[in-house]
Amino acid sequence: MAMKPKLDANRLNLKDEVVSINRVTKVVKGGKNMSFAALVVVGDPGEGIVGYGSGKAKEVPQAIRKGIEAAKKNLHKVNLTETTIPHQVLGHFGAGSVMLKPAPEGTGIIAGKTVRAVMTSAGVQNVLTKSLGSANPHNVIKATFDALIQLRNKAEVAALRGKSVDEL
Repeated sequence: MAMKPKLDANRLNLKDEVVSINRVTKVVKGGKNMSFAALVVVGDPGEGIVGYGSGKAKEVPQAIRKGIEAAKKNLHKVNLTETTIPHQVLGHFGAGSVMLKPAPEGTGIIAGKTVRAVMTSAGVQNVLTKSLGSANPHNVIKATFDALIQLRNKAEVAALRGKSVDEL
């Protein structure tokens, strides 16, 4: 498997969006320890680059900051055709599955909260989505990223088949 090129987060115009914040309580001998877990999506809509990360801390702002830092280390380039995706795809992770379908201009993003955050951060403007199975935001985001990584543009498909783009 080929290594994907490392994307430099400093040169990108990244926007972050908090998907979920979870309050976690751990019962210990002295009482209860409360902490927060934040799931964050960052992306550059103009470049079609998106990533996700999770951060945990005693306070919400620190958890969000840690999630953003983790997301910047996990960036992926998404193959887009103008404002939508090139073809229908189904992504899986755990018990969650996410279906992404290209949509004509003017449709908008038809998606739930979690998938919508990823699509807007990636710069997709017209797409139909359906989350199947798990509603857990962690599984849904990972399934969405699995689907986005599977997307291929015409040049990649032509190269795999040993043909030119005009022959397709």
